[in-house]
Amino acid sequence: MPYKTLLSIILLSYLSYAVQSQPLTQTIRGTVIDKILQKPIAGATISIVGLNKGDACDIDGNFNIEEVPVGTHTLLITAIGFKDYVMPNIILNTGKEMVLNIHLEEKIIQGKEIIVKSGHKKNTPVNELNILSTRTFSAEETQKYAAAVNDPARMATSFAGVMAGDDGNNNIIIRGNAPSGLLWRMEGIDVPNPNHFASAGSSGGGISILSAQLLSKADFVTGAFAAEYGNALSGVFDLQLRKGNNEKKEYTAQAGILGLNLAVEGPFSKKYKGSYLINYRYSTLSILSTLGLSFTPSITQFQDLSYNIFLPTKRFGNFSLFSFGGLSNQYYNVVKDSTKWKNESEKYGDRFVSNTGVWGATHQINLGKNHLVKTAIAYATMQNAYNRNYVQENYQMLNVYNQKNTIRKVTLSSTMNQRLHTRAMLRSGIIATNFIIDYNEQIREKIHSDLKSLVNAKNQTQTIQAFSQLQYKFSDNITLLGGLHYLHLLLNNTKSLEPRASIKWDMHTKHSLSLGYGKHSQLQGWGVYFASLQNAQGENWMPNKDLKFSKAAHYVLSHNYQINKSLRLKTELYYQALSQIPVSISDTNTFSAINTQADYIREELVNKGNGKNYGIEISLEKQLSNHLYYMLSTSLYQSKYTASNGKEYNTKYNGNQIMNFTGGKEFVSGNNKRTLGIHLKMVYAGGYRTTPINLYQSSIDETTVYYQQLAYTTQLPAYFRSDIRISMKWNRKHLTSTLSLDIQNVTNRQNVYDQFYDVDSKSIKTYYQTGLIPILQYKVEF
Repeated sequence: MPYKTLLSIILLSYLSYAVQSQPLTQTIRGTVIDKILQKPIAGATISIVGLNKGDACDIDGNFNIEEVPVGTHTLLITAIGFKDYVMPNIILNTGKEMVLNIHLEEKIIQGKEIIVKSGHKKNTPVNELNILSTRTFSAEETQKYAAAVNDPARMATSFAGVMAGDDGNNNIIIRGNAPSGLLWRMEGIDVPNPNHFASAGSSGGGISILSAQLLSKADFVTGAFAAEYGNALSGVFDLQLRKGNNEKKEYTAQAGILGLNLAVEGPFSKKYKGSYLINYRYSTLSILSTLGLSFTPSITQFQDLSYNIFLPTKRFGNFSLFSFGGLSNQYYNVVKDSTKWKNESEKYGDRFVSNTGVWGATHQINLGKNHLVKTAIAYATMQNAYNRNYVQENYQMLNVYNQKNTIRKVTLSSTMNQRLHTRAMLRSGIIATNFIIDYNEQIREKIHSDLKSLVNAKNQTQTIQAFSQLQYKFSDNITLLGGLHYLHLLLNNTKSLEPRASIKWDMHTKHSLSLGYGKHSQLQGWGVYFASLQNAQGENWMPNKDLKFSKAAHYVLSHNYQINKSLRLKTELYYQALSQIPVSISDTNTFSAINTQADYIREELVNKGNGKNYGIEISLEKQLSNHLYYMLSTSLYQSKYTASNGKEYNTKYNGNQIMNFTGGKEFVSGNNKRTLGIHLKMVYAGGYRTTPINLYQSSIDETTVYYQQLAYTTQLPAYFRSDIRISMKWNRKHLTSTLSLDIQNVTNRQNVYDQFYDVDSKSIKTYYQTGLIPILQYKVEF
């Protein structure tokens, strides 16, 4: 080999090794703004702790730090007149720039003296008026936690006092409350249930429509909500969307068991600070079904599209357009071969459709020095349909049941923040919503009888909500919140005025104590208001149209102990007194709406039921540091209700205890070029309650009949589930790729779901929850 050729090969090999051994870098940039008025803070300084790198904000509050080594960093943000703020665990990858929107809190002024204390706080709520029973989380956490699969609701089951409704969906039980008591909010406006395969009136579904690519941060509130939240009893998900990169086009592609996912973001032009962020996902479950790989006997399909478009102006404030929409259906086709039918149930085919869409716009503008006004409008549509068909002896299909529920609504809201003083802030607003409801249901009571109309309700009504809440800081370590929320349903002229109050005392640099009270109310589901019954003359009537709101009074006492910079111990005591809960008009029927997951109830109800939830929650949480995080929590609770007969019973969700462990360790090598992650989640909880089945009467009626007076006296076996996630991340120049495997219920434990009467075998059968499910995904960011 010629000498020059050999020398060239050696030189190229050395240069290639040298390039590969150099640390990879990326850019950290963003905007620093006032937390209350959303104004840019010119001159704020941003420093990377441990590195000699930083920047100062320009007149628009923008900063830019280039050539930052990839890995985990901590930022220190300082500005004159504002509290210092520390942002830990900034995970920088090569595939995307880190674009941050940083909110600073103004310092308190006593006379001419400025009180200066560190603003270094972990899990600071996005909404500064959420001072207790609140856990803030980021989109990164929904991607990191074992079996969370980018789903905020599934991730929330790692928190104290929260339990999944069942493994097949992401309904969540908060402190023993029914899952229908949860409120979803996005960009400051109430939105419908953002989940695929959701039933009418529910708060969960099979899988989230929301993409982790669009989410920024969110507050998850479990009690004594701030005054701006209404029409909810159990909890609030307050979601904030991420703005797209306004200087550079970036892409994310992901393929896996659940679907094919593509996201794109970038600027409209180099001279304009606006941006777009769009995400589309198409389910691969139907593709897998055609290949013979199916987790269920039915065929499942879904797809969704979401976007966030940011349109700033120099004089007229900032505009944004956002949307999420999901189409989902599941169907089971009858095998048209009588030799393969083992029982009567195999002659039925089912089809379920669930479609949801939201299109919204917001406008935000500062009026004068001390006012911020944010206005939002959104149109939403939700449609659920269920059809059942029966195959006859000649293989012709006969439609035996139809249900189609459609809700359309337009919501307009306007909120004003007013800074009264460095100590005081007032937030007030109004929310008006117009609903158009169309509910239909038909059934053949016998195979060869005519289709009978059970429900044919078309109606339109409105709700009006208003609120005002004051935040006052007596000192830098004592904060008081007080406010009122007003809710009015024009359908039956029901009204509610709800006081809210809370106080937080930072007793020490490591200890804080909070106390909160809130009166809350919630509309009944539309399927309750418009449920139809036949009177003695055979005419349909709606017995529940005049029902009042369900109500709850929340009392919370919270203590937080910051053991060190990354470890904290939190304890909360709570008591919830529920009233005006719809129960059966008959004192021999122990039904209560407190035990339902959805809103369709076909019987006459009255607001005479009560309930109570009380308990203690203890959680020990280590924030990510040294590539390790964990959260260990335990909840001991009671959940009771009183039926129309005046007797007290367990609620369906009274499991009495929940123990959670969620944690993970990351192993980094090669100058942060490779990261191996091992994440684990374990849940042990008391079983939910069920009512004993009257086998004799069930065999006569050919349906499940319960012993009403023994409501929820039987507790199902304890629930245990372990999930594991293993991931491998590679950072290359301008590219980040991640391969992950989530295994849900890795021990394949058969957790009991419930018991039902089986008509074919004329016996009581136990139904079990989902077994082991592997979810493989591969993602690239560039």
